[in-house]
Amino acid sequence: MLAVVALEVPLGINIARRLDSQVQSEARSSAEVVAGSANDMVDPPDYQQLAMLAKTAAQTTKGRVLIVSTNGRVIADSVAGSPIGLDYSSRPEIKIALGGRAAQQQRNSKTLKEDLLATAVPITHFGRTVGAVRITQSVKAVNDSIRRSVLTLVGIGLLVLALGLAAGWVIAGQLSRPIKRLEKTAREILAGNLEARAKVEGSTEQQTLALAFNEMTDDLEHRIEIQKQFVADASHQLRTPVAAIQINIEAAQDIGVSEHVAVELQEALIAQKRISSIISDLLMLSGGGHSNDVVELLDLQQVTVAASGRWRPIAEEEGLTVKLDESSGTGPASGYCRPGDLDKAIDALFENAVRYSPAGSEITIGVAGSEISILDSGPGLAEGEEELVFERFRRGSAGISVPQGTGLGLAIARELLREQDGDVRIENRDGGGARAVISLSQVLPLSAQQATID
Repeated sequence: MLAVVALEVPLGINIARRLDSQVQSEARSSAEVVAGSANDMVDPPDYQQLAMLAKTAAQTTKGRVLIVSTNGRVIADSVAGSPIGLDYSSRPEIKIALGGRAAQQQRNSKTLKEDLLATAVPITHFGRTVGAVRITQSVKAVNDSIRRSVLTLVGIGLLVLALGLAAGWVIAGQLSRPIKRLEKTAREILAGNLEARAKVEGSTEQQTLALAFNEMTDDLEHRIEIQKQFVADASHQLRTPVAAIQINIEAAQDIGVSEHVAVELQEALIAQKRISSIISDLLMLSGGGHSNDVVELLDLQQVTVAASGRWRPIAEEEGLTVKLDESSGTGPASGYCRPGDLDKAIDALFENAVRYSPAGSEITIGVAGSEISILDSGPGLAEGEEELVFERFRRGSAGISVPQGTGLGLAIARELLREQDGDVRIENRDGGGARAVISLSQVLPLSAQQATID
């Protein structure tokens, strides 16, 4: 746009000046031709010949032609019926021409109510000024011509600008599309699809970027697989000796030992079970324990009913009551998730609620829309622990008084759900206790869509 303006503004000004100069030059030339033809007709005046000369010149110049004598009185007028003998000596251009010099000026005619270009030249005969010729022309035609030229330039400029914008749009699209596709691939990888790769396309720089991105993703996928395999192998290898320890402890308990040794054996058995739980959780985090179910749209009412029934006997052993809140929401309660993974996440939250709730209290599970809530009456979270409790091996301040637990349950729950565009959060309740909320996606997760395509 700046280039078009920079080119067209000077060009428009130049065209206007050129048209003005051309009209003025042609008017002066025409006046000089008339003056040269009339130099031997003025003194004495040959009215008939001068009238014919003025009429012919008027047709050529498309203006009014006046011929005056030395005293400024009209001796010929191209306008038919105009009186002869009118005094024009007071007109500036006539006065200058009778003084022996050509004059040209643009002024407004009060009679005609328009702008006129008046051109006057002296009529000389043997070096003596014997009269003057004046040609007056309307500049409306000139201004109209200038306006048409300027509008034509503006039209051309707009056309060039439109073509430039169209070309720029196409070029910008060609440059931005590979970047947008690369961004989409990066988001797929962020969502957990490590098999996604960027398409190598576009300019040389974009292709180089896509190749580097794919190499980085290959390396990342390889490292994560090695890490997962290591954790899975270590977990599997540890299971055998840990199981052997449990068998030996139980065998020692069966043999019969002193009261002091029995207490020590019982503590050892509790520690062994905790180690076994940690190994199972590590195997889960490594990917070896994920559910083989496919993602599907689940009826969350049925899921919560099953979960409450599954945990009610366990809670009752600890002196707790499990309540199913059937009035927590209206309308359909559904969300996308793998059934097995959702059960594992609910179990992790229920286990926390049972562990931290005081005897005689109540645990409530309810559903509203695509969210499942589990409410307990425990100590809740200290300030700033809302996210810390989801870190691996991190337990909240309330966990100090409870020796059981691996510090991996909440991390597993969040990881399982986030793989399927869901999430889990824990917040304090008004009046005490904690509220754990599972949020599920109401659209099919991207990872499940990709699996369907594959």
